[in-house]
Amino acid sequence: MATAITLRELAQKVGGEILRGLPETRYTGMAALGAAGLDDISFLGNEKYRAQFLETRAGVVLVPHGEMGGDASVALVRVENPTLAFSEVVRQFAAQVDAFEPGVHPSASVHPSAVLDASKVCVHAGAVVSAGAQIGNGTEIGANVAIGEGVVIGQHCRLMANSTVRERCVLGDRVVLQPGAVVGSDGFGYEFSGGRHIKIEQVGIVLIGNDVEVGANTTIDRARFGKTVIGEGTKLDNLVQVGHNCEIGKHCLIVSQTGISGSTRIGDYVTIAGQAGVAGHLVIGDQSTIVSRAAVTTNLDGGRVYGGSPAILYREDVKVRAQARRLPKLVPKLLARVKALEEALKNLAS
Repeated sequence: MATAITLRELAQKVGGEILRGLPETRYTGMAALGAAGLDDISFLGNEKYRAQFLETRAGVVLVPHGEMGGDASVALVRVENPTLAFSEVVRQFAAQVDAFEPGVHPSASVHPSAVLDASKVCVHAGAVVSAGAQIGNGTEIGANVAIGEGVVIGQHCRLMANSTVRERCVLGDRVVLQPGAVVGSDGFGYEFSGGRHIKIEQVGIVLIGNDVEVGANTTIDRARFGKTVIGEGTKLDNLVQVGHNCEIGKHCLIVSQTGISGSTRIGDYVTIAGQAGVAGHLVIGDQSTIVSRAAVTTNLDGGRVYGGSPAILYREDVKVRAQARRLPKLVPKLLARVKALEEALKNLAS
């Protein structure tokens, strides 16, 4: 994408239709509705921001079907999904700033037995690529990244500053590790013997599928033996903990501060909201949703929404919590009735 894009080019790029505006008008930036100026592209992806849309000074706004409002001077492009369409705009503009420049920085340490094409990968300052590691073409290794012995990294991956991939772990294509992510740390395994906690060796690996993103300071433990698996297209938020020997399916969403204990199997298209906890050795079915702060202690069937501690069907948990909120008013009344009954029984006995 050039430093500027015309309204016509924008509509073509996002597969949209010009509703208002001059096709040859040029735009050079992108911004949220409230901050955008005349040269910026913005979007209306949520009705919560309608007030900002009505007042925006953006040059053009990507809007959903049926939208024709706002200031008449603001150009409009109708798209199927404004949020996704704007992501394409961001991606294209960001490509100008974050252009891939192959080469190995002089301060990086690349072992002679590592397999990579220095003309097709980018290794930044301070990175360490250990013996036998393999790095696919188009992959970028950020500053101070540590790649262990025998690691295999696919094509067009992006490992950001200070992330770590420990020995023998495998990453597919287009995997993103945000800063500080750790793949392949030891699982939390100990046996109590002779008054001490004895460490159990963790000799397995982590296998990450294509198009996975791992958030900042998220940790994925290597298996005790065998594999910890993160399926294709799954997205892990910041500060997520995945225990050893877990198997997480395809296209899951796991939100910040969630902890998943070892040897749990999670199906495909599962969503786990923030601060949820999942006990070990469980099975969670496909297309389940676990709401924020739920505590999962038993196997869960797929295709349902769960909440509470311990987690039950969400609609049942809502009823339980509603009844619990009534207790402060209900208990004094019940105690008064019990006392009245006791007094009545005493009078009958006398």
